[in-house]
Amino acid sequence: MKELFPAKQVMGFVASLVLTAVALLVYFTDMTYTVGMTILLATAFIQAFLQIVVFMHAGESKDGKAIYTNILYAVVIALVTVFGTLLILLWDM
Repeated sequence: MKELFPAKQVMGFVASLVLTAVALLVYFTDMTYTVGMTILLATAFIQAFLQIVVFMHAGESKDGKAIYTNILYAVVIALVTVFGTLLILLWDM
């Protein structure tokens, strides 16, 4: 059955606005670098997950498990690339 009102998308949009407001509060308030970066990283990852699930409809098809597996694989490759680069260029190993 087709929904007449896209409640999931509206709630996702509202959640995105709230996460953006939290990120703006980090910018406009006087907090330490560590606390600010922790909040920004947390909101960024939550918002990225929200975008993938709600707006890109990752879990709504029969290939949902494969899509999430590919995303996890891409994140692992990105982390290995970043930390491998740091290891070689900055930490002289």
